[in-house]
Amino acid sequence: MSQGRIPFVAGNWKMHKTVAEAEMFISGLLPRVSSADGVDVAICVPFTALGAMVDSTRGSRAQVFAQNMHQAPSGAFTGEVSAAMLTELDVHGVVLGHSERRELFGESDAALAEKVPAALEAGLIPILCVGETEAERDGGETEAKLRRQVETDLAEVPRERLAEVVIAYEPIWAIGTGKVATPEQAQEACAFVRSLVAGIDADAGAAIRIQYGGSVKPDNAAELLALEDVDGALVGGASLEPASFAAIVEAARA
Repeated sequence: MSQGRIPFVAGNWKMHKTVAEAEMFISGLLPRVSSADGVDVAICVPFTALGAMVDSTRGSRAQVFAQNMHQAPSGAFTGEVSAAMLTELDVHGVVLGHSERRELFGESDAALAEKVPAALEAGLIPILCVGETEAERDGGETEAKLRRQVETDLAEVPRERLAEVVIAYEPIWAIGTGKVATPEQAQEACAFVRSLVAGIDADAGAAIRIQYGGSVKPDNAAELLALEDVDGALVGGASLEPASFAAIVEAARA
């Protein structure tokens, strides 16, 4: 973590929690993070719980993010949600390009090249997810994969707004598997992502926040969050319980 970049811990609930379950969670979380000065905190919740969570977190430290959005402002896209539908609810941001969206639902870099600037234009903070599979890492293709994702997905973002994007480096082989990148692997990949952004604009490279994601838990968070080029975490399973998520937020304060 560099001085000047505010750490950002976001919990990705994926397809978990009804509204009632979300309300129970947030009532347990908010007292635990109320004094987490110097850390940005967000929950990334299913569409059905967005309105309720925005209402329940008003005036608190917690921001509310959606898990996806369509790039078009409106249209014949059954089952999709636009940026305007999110901003109407006072949602703060949106996760884009999560590996599950890419792998299970065919999300492409071409679509993300439209989604990231569309989110920024609407006033949403985009968390752009990038990362390699186990086969790609074993084949020495990690940097090629990250280069393709970062350079393509950010291609249409105005240079002066690049630093507003958050990038989450998530090695796909570490998501939900219990495997965690070693601190050396995480630092190396996050530093490489930062160098890619710096290659577009040096100031943005220094300012952009890069999260690590992939089986982040209270017992490994402090070591990962202390890395020079890791500015926070995108947390999966450990974000589903208020105590474990709050412990990761606390680790980011160190």
